[in-house]
Amino acid sequence: MKWSFRIFTFVGTEVRIHATFFLLLLFVASQELMGGEGVAAAVESMLFIVAMFACVVLHEFGHVLAARGYGIKTPDITLLPIGGVARLERMPRKPSQEFVVAVCGPLVNVIIAAVIWLGLGVTARIHPGYDLLQPGHFLQKLMVWNVFMVVFNLIPAFPMDGGRVLRALLALFLDYGRATRLAAAIGQGIAMLVAIIMLLTSTFHPMLLLIAFFIFMAAGQEAAAVTQQEATRNLRVKDAMLTDFRALPPHATLRDGVELLLAGAQQDFPVLDAQGGMQGMLTRRDLISALAEKGPAHPVRDVMRRCPEATQPGMDLTRALDALNADGCPALPVIDPLSGALVGLLTAENAGEALMVRAALARLRAS
Repeated sequence: MKWSFRIFTFVGTEVRIHATFFLLLLFVASQELMGGEGVAAAVESMLFIVAMFACVVLHEFGHVLAARGYGIKTPDITLLPIGGVARLERMPRKPSQEFVVAVCGPLVNVIIAAVIWLGLGVTARIHPGYDLLQPGHFLQKLMVWNVFMVVFNLIPAFPMDGGRVLRALLALFLDYGRATRLAAAIGQGIAMLVAIIMLLTSTFHPMLLLIAFFIFMAAGQEAAAVTQQEATRNLRVKDAMLTDFRALPPHATLRDGVELLLAGAQQDFPVLDAQGGMQGMLTRRDLISALAEKGPAHPVRDVMRRCPEATQPGMDLTRALDALNADGCPALPVIDPLSGALVGLLTAENAGEALMVRAALARLRAS
């Protein structure tokens, strides 16, 4: 995610913090200072915000470790002012597995609250109006925060944890696609209801409205992604890859790239060695940018992108598209497993065209 940087790495997962998180700290500190509470209260409030988000990190690692048990990796966790976002490679398709992964996050918060309550003997009257930024009572507030996290995350608003639990339960009776679309619709309905209530009752909470907007958008995106996965079922990379493409040698210049760009519809060009091995990718954006800065005689090898991901013709198209979306390159190289040569390029545009052709043929057969 842009504007984020790494704090540390644990069990193969990077923990990153977004720059806007520091704006939250400054906002909280300024509120204390403007309220006349003094520097000590401002520092205490910022430390409590840090402790809150430490609990968020532990919550996300509950999901991470549960997913690892099913062979699913999590490249990174990003801390935002509205919470943490764990980027799992994929969600498990089995309802029982998704249920476990979804529940393990809130379960961590239950354990934290229980340790503070039972282990340290801290008690509190928990109610919706509890002020988490009141001075003092640090452990009490931290316990209440974890209880709030459990209750909030188990609201059945997809794609929150409660929404994923709901999808897992629906998937016991419906196919995965229908379960996802129904859970997403319920999540979007809850988000819209919260926004309408705030507008009608004049109880405007910017952070709550932002979370509602995030839920509405994320639910729609996940439903669309699952719909795409259903459309690509039983398709292989070879069914959608671009096979008629132009390439550049490593010694080529930007002038050569411009000639290929103007000669046809292709926008991104693989850079191949003499044996046909993939060296990198020259994208249209990088080509135009470097052309303005370095001139047409600059070598392509200094501008091309290294593509860490590659696929094979027989690979499942859904998995390959997931890799394409996660990669920085606009095209995924398709490598022959025997010769190691580049035999095609997988792009989102080509995959979309293959799906349109498939849908058109299906309508023809249905008629």
